[in-house]
Amino acid sequence: MLEDDADLFPTPDPHYVKKYYFPIRDLERSLDFEIKGDDVIVFLHIQKTGGTTFGRHLVQNVRLEVPCDCRPGQKKCTCYRPNRKETWLFSRFSTGWSCGLHADWTELTNCVPGVLNKKESRMKNQR
Repeated sequence: MLEDDADLFPTPDPHYVKKYYFPIRDLERSLDFEIKGDDVIVFLHIQKTGGTTFGRHLVQNVRLEVPCDCRPGQKKCTCYRPNRKETWLFSRFSTGWSCGLHADWTELTNCVPGVLNKKESRMKNQR
């Protein structure tokens, strides 16, 4: 077993066969996200991968300066930036299925800028 794997799998399962090999540097990389800037997280939902659970965690459990506002009985939460009423998260739990049900990467790439610009009613250069 590789030395780096020891941290990820402290108790190796003899029945587990590793199928995919991701270098530790890829698993531990960090990205700069400016929630007070114009950055937007676009959540690509992939069916049968735990995407619904992860999507809910993004709106309900992430510790933020201004947390998403999730009201009982509503399917969508309002996820505004701390400094203005603009969304920082594009997902089914914040904007709904704005690009269609289970939109793929190509559909999201083509759809998201237009939806956000329409929603914010101005053209922006989001990252």
